[in-house]
Amino acid sequence: MWTWFHKLGSPKWFYDISGKLLNFMAPVAALLLIVGAIWGLLYAPADFRQGNSYRIIYIHVPVSVLSLSGYYIMAIAGAIHLIWKMKLAEIAMRSAARMGAGLTFLALVTGSIWGKPTWGTWWVWDARITSELVLLFLYLGIIALYEAYDNKVSASRACAVLALVGTVNIPIIYKSVDWWYSLHQPATIKLTQKSSIDPSMFYPLLIMIVGFYFFYGVALMLNMRTEVLINERKTRWVQDIVERA
Repeated sequence: MWTWFHKLGSPKWFYDISGKLLNFMAPVAALLLIVGAIWGLLYAPADFRQGNSYRIIYIHVPVSVLSLSGYYIMAIAGAIHLIWKMKLAEIAMRSAARMGAGLTFLALVTGSIWGKPTWGTWWVWDARITSELVLLFLYLGIIALYEAYDNKVSASRACAVLALVGTVNIPIIYKSVDWWYSLHQPATIKLTQKSSIDPSMFYPLLIMIVGFYFFYGVALMLNMRTEVLINERKTRWVQDIVERA
């Protein structure tokens, strides 16, 4: 395990192994997203209260889940960078920050679109929605903090610290519907209890969530590979790739 971990310190090794992983993950992501979207949007039954407006959950729920999971990935990468000074961890942290900001923004937008017919308004200062907005600001803050420093070594350390401090917001988002009065519905997918959503709606949602996880992995590796090529552009192995292209 430690041998594999230390190999992550090699940009060339990461570039080679990520290329092989992408050949597997990209088709799986595409297949899962296509199947889940067709099943959920076209064949799942309409909700008896919300009608067809509920179908936005097949986008809203996966991006919301990933906005939280992606923050942990970013924070773990930041911790690895602080402890072992691993350059690839810094790249992963910054790539995850950019992707997390996009996913969180999409979660807020799709939530607002869903909220209009359900609650009669585009926005409420609900506990979960507000804490999700704070999450967006944390992602954007890390992006802005990195760009604000001329010394990128110091910038990466500051971003890693902010990412770790910000992890306190993740359980608040998750438990907000239980801790405070909230218009937002409670979690319908539970690990320790039976899901409250009907199986005919749950299975395509599950496929979409797994598909988005694969998509996230693909997008993160593509982003990191681009950063690696830029940072290592003067090395012989990158020049060999350019010459073969």
